[in-house]
Amino acid sequence: MHHDIDQLRRFYYQRALGRVVQRILRDRLTGRWGPASVSGMTVAGFGFAAPMLRPYLSTARRVTALMPGPQGVMGWPAGQPNRSVLCDETAWPVETGSLDRLVMLHGLETSEHPRELLAEAWRCLGPGGRMMVMAPNRAGLWAASDRTPFGFGRAYTTGQIEAQLRRAGFLPDWHGSAVYIPPSDRRFWLRSAQFWERSGARISRVLIAGVILVELTKQTRAPIGPGVRIHVPSPREILDGVARPRPRGAPVAPAGRVAQGPDAPPKSP
Repeated sequence: MHHDIDQLRRFYYQRALGRVVQRILRDRLTGRWGPASVSGMTVAGFGFAAPMLRPYLSTARRVTALMPGPQGVMGWPAGQPNRSVLCDETAWPVETGSLDRLVMLHGLETSEHPRELLAEAWRCLGPGGRMMVMAPNRAGLWAASDRTPFGFGRAYTTGQIEAQLRRAGFLPDWHGSAVYIPPSDRRFWLRSAQFWERSGARISRVLIAGVILVELTKQTRAPIGPGVRIHVPSPREILDGVARPRPRGAPVAPAGRVAQGPDAPPKSP
């Protein structure tokens, strides 16, 4: 089940709850990847990651919002040249190894082909490139409510999502959680959201977050263990089968016999 672009846009840009969630997730992301740290880099987002990418518009060399076809696409950022593109979820219009940073929000949990999606993310990231995946927490209240985008698709635990990403070839570097308030539009929760975020970071075993975050790295390693042996032939093997030199005019012996030249030793009787 895929999201609808109009529902995502209304949640993140029109609902007060969505704007609070946008600010929380963006603060967590920039806490890991500050705008200055991506200066001159190529940054992309897949799914509906556009709200997360705005801080990098002024510092990154290129910023692109990739939106899957079943979801739909919107022009972004507002009032500026468009940086969003509609694409197939398993075939992005991105050169191999050209991305330095990738943010995935509302992309993995709704994908019909998660293995192929992660393989495409691997292809587009360069060696040492980093990816941040934001997904609904299976144990949280947000995954149980269909009034927000986090109630659609598959929810994960941290261990499940890390195992899936390891199989795709990524190495987990860091994991965290966010959005500790319930999925409610009540002003009390909206006004105290930052307090609950600070408290949740300290006592996460008591407060259950609605979103899990996993940061991963693409590392290409040399093969470990016994490799393919290289056989270097010896000179004896190279010259194997080459006839021994014989004096000029010496008769050529038939196959299986040695020619007797003038300097050949006599046969024993």
